[in-house]
Parts: sequence; C-alpha cells; structure tokens
Amino acid sequence: MSRRRSSLSGLLLALALLLFSPAATAAPAPAPNPASATEAADTGRVPLAEVTATTTQVASGLRRPTAVVAPDDGTDRLFVVEKPGRVRVYHPETGLAEEPLLDLTSRIDSSANERGLLGIALAPDFAESQELYLAYTALPDGAVTLARQRLDGSDPEVLLSQEHAEYGNHNGGQLAFGPDGYLYWAIGDGGGSGDPFRSGQRLDTLLGKILRLDVSRSCGDLAYCVPKDNPFVGKEGARGEIWLYGVRNPWRFSFDRADGSLWIGDVGQGRWEEIDHLARGEGGKNLGWSCYEGWEVFDETHCLPGEKHTAPVFTYSPYTGGCSVIGGTVYRGKEYADLVGGTYLATDYCSNTVWALRSDGEGGYEQAEIGEMPTQVTSFGATVDGELYVVNDLPGGLHRVSFDKRTSTCRVAYSGNAWGTGLKGEITLTNTGTTPVSDWQLAFNVAGGQSVSSGWGATFTQKGNAVTADGASYNGTIEPGESVELGYLAGHAGNTSPPTGFALNGGNCVVADD
Repeated sequence: MSRRRSSLSGLLLALALLLFSPAATAAPAPAPNPASATEAADTGRVPLAEVTATTTQVASGLRRPTAVVAPDDGTDRLFVVEKPGRVRVYHPETGLAEEPLLDLTSRIDSSANERGLLGIALAPDFAESQELYLAYTALPDGAVTLARQRLDGSDPEVLLSQEHAEYGNHNGGQLAFGPDGYLYWAIGDGGGSGDPFRSGQRLDTLLGKILRLDVSRSCGDLAYCVPKDNPFVGKEGARGEIWLYGVRNPWRFSFDRADGSLWIGDVGQGRWEEIDHLARGEGGKNLGWSCYEGWEVFDETHCLPGEKHTAPVFTYSPYTGGCSVIGGTVYRGKEYADLVGGTYLATDYCSNTVWALRSDGEGGYEQAEIGEMPTQVTSFGATVDGELYVVNDLPGGLHRVSFDKRTSTCRVAYSGNAWGTGLKGEITLTNTGTTPVSDWQLAFNVAGGQSVSSGWGATFTQKGNAVTADGASYNGTIEPGESVELGYLAGHAGNTSPPTGFALNGGNCVVADD
C-alpha cells in the first residue's frame, strides 16, 4: 500500500526513512486539470473551506479490510474484502453477514504486512455473469496475481501473475474497470526502499505500473488480450500491458463516473505523498518515480535522458503526521451534491486527514482539509448511487461518510510574484467572525519544492510543505472585520503554485477570489 514511502504505518511495512536533496534537473511539467463537460456543473457550490466530512460506523468485526465495492444488481449490498482472503457481505438493513461470500484463505499469502487479498472489481455485467476479479499475493511465493472468480463455487482462474518474491511490500492491488470497459490494475515497484530494481522507469517489467487489460477474451497463450491502443504495444523491449509508469505503489486509484478521468493516490518514500489526475484515455504518461518523488528529484541516477514527467496535482509532507496517502474517489452521489458534488476525496493512513480537491473552473484545483476519517483507513468505496463508505484496518470497521456545511470565520486573500528560483507571497488575513481572534496562528501548505526563507507580519515556521505563521506582538489580536497583512519569501523548484489549505487557529479559511 505504500508508494513513495515505506515507513510509518501499521499496515505498511516500516522501513528506514530516506531523505534526498533536490538535484539540478528540469522540473516535471505541471499536470493541468482535465477539462470535462461536467466542470461547469461542479463549480458554484459552497467553498470547500465551509464543508466538513464525518463518518458513522455501520459494521465492525472485519479482519483488516482492504477494499469495498457495490454490485449493481438491485440488492443494495456492499462487498468488503479482508486481507487474509475473504470477501464479506454488508447490507444496510441486516448488517454484516457472518458467512463470507468467498473464502480464498488457502490460496492467499498474507504473511507480510502488505501481502494478502488486496483488490476487487466487479465485472460490468456482474448481475448476469456473477463474475468478479481479484488481486492478491498468492501462495507459495507471494506472486502478485490477477484472477477471475465466479460465484458458483469454482476455483479462481488466474489471468496474470507477476513475480514479487524478494520484498513483501509495494504490491499495489487496486482493480477497477475504466469507462472504456477495460480492467486497470496497479502493481507496486517491487518493494524495498528507493526502488532497488529501478522498476518505476523501466518498461520491460510490470512492477511500478498501472496496467490496462481486455479480460473479456483471450489472445493466443494469454488468458486476456492487450488492447491494441495501449501506448507501448509494439515498442521493442516494452510490455504492452502497461498504461502508466513511474509509480511507486499506487495503492488506490479511481475513475470519475462523470468524465472518466483517473485519480491516483501514490504513496511516498518519506518526503512527499502525491495525488495524480489524468484525463480519460491519457495513457503512456511517466509519473516520475523513482527519478522524482512528488515535485523533487529523488535519485538523479534513476532519471533517464529525454524523459518527460507528469507532475502530481497535489502533494503533502508526511512530517505533519501523515504516512501513506489513501486515494479515494470523486463524489457523484445526490445526498450531498450541493456540498461536494464533483469533489475528489482522499485521506492518509496515519493522520486521518480528509483532503478535498475539485475544479476551480480555471484549469486548477480548489483544495481544503475538511475533517478526519477513522484511524487507519485503507480504502474508499461508493454505492451504486454514489454515496461513500470507507473501511479501516484496525480494529476493522465499515463507515458511512457524511458531509455538512459549517461557517468559516476567516478569509484569506493571496497574491504572489515569482522569478527564477524565488517567489514572494503576500497574504491578507481577515477575521469574518463576531469575536476577536487572539494569539493567532495561520497554517497553510506550500507546493512541493517551495522553501520559506523569511517573512514579515508573523513568525514563519516550515515542516515539509506545512507552514505556520504566528502573529507578532503588535498584531496578535484581530478584531471582527479587521485584517492583518503578512508575507514571505521562498525558493522553489519549478512549482510556483499558490499555497492552499489556510486555517486560522484550526478553523478553515475561505480563500478570496482574485
């Protein structure tokens, strides 16, 4: 489940934290917000700073759940995957069934912390075919395996197996059918620390990749077919199954139901966790690992000449309490459409923070921290109607996700000026509440590669990409309706994006329109 970092989590195998300084190399190209016909409909709602996410536990007693999916068969059921090798059934009226839908524990290698039954996808015609697809580490050697399973008592049919014996971590495991009807499968870089096999940048291995497969038929000796329009079909020395490369361990990815775009949560080595967003059909991209980690060069010796890297759309530093990003999904339900319709939600296994990202209508993203999940969430899932659930690892529960509106009591206006490798950021902070704010602290996140060197109007402290600005003695109290001016100088590594996630004394601030 860990991509760029192999440390700091119970579910993720703890490894040594490695820090690397940025090297002199061209920064990856910024990833634009994939345009879609739904963008106009996804703007104009309440600011994300005024949204809060909460959860309600609806089931307990699960053994290290790793995934949750909903069959579109009129039953309102959820299927919950357990790491040891079982698939359980939950119904909102009757709860968690005692008898599992499937029990494959005799076939699953769950010996290591990140091995086990890791992913599930239901066939597009599941209601008729009763077929589903599973990703797991198989006995006896821990090979990462894709299998088709029918609910008729038959044995699973292995479709594809990738050797993964040397290390127990970075197995990937996410499965999802894309809007094109093909099955996508994420496999980690092979484990260990620092991509010892250099898998991320190699095209001759399935490690460190997201694959795209036609599982509706077989071709020759293969139990599946490679789509002819896969980006590396016919390229000498490359595996045709590859759709995307340069990933460390994309534990969870998802497709937006509305526009078919692909969101990827890729776990970091120890310096940056990242989220990537690619338009529908945008295959062949190099997401950077293990040349890059986030926006920064991780290992210059792993950078191949002439390669173009696609940058993440969001990064955060684990120094603020996180350890492994848990990629989520775009909310497309009805109950909370006025609050978070078209909004992508993600969390972190250790910090439990909920991040929300959605189109700002100008090719960028509105971003905010909007609450906390239960401890150690491992996966998001959505009902047929688009309402969200999460599962958490220990103690093993299923939780329904809800959203509400809250009133923000602060507003931030930001202006920036960048040059060469430097930038200046100026902030106007306004108290929009009804009571004075004393001993104030403004917290925000700067983009990957930005390093604050000095400031005015406040005392600035930076850890990773998290910055705090503590009010000075002369402006330590902000009266209702009043504003304070502050600013900073920073260096950057190519990403000059404005800061995000402003919070005053722990409460989210609305960011003023330009």
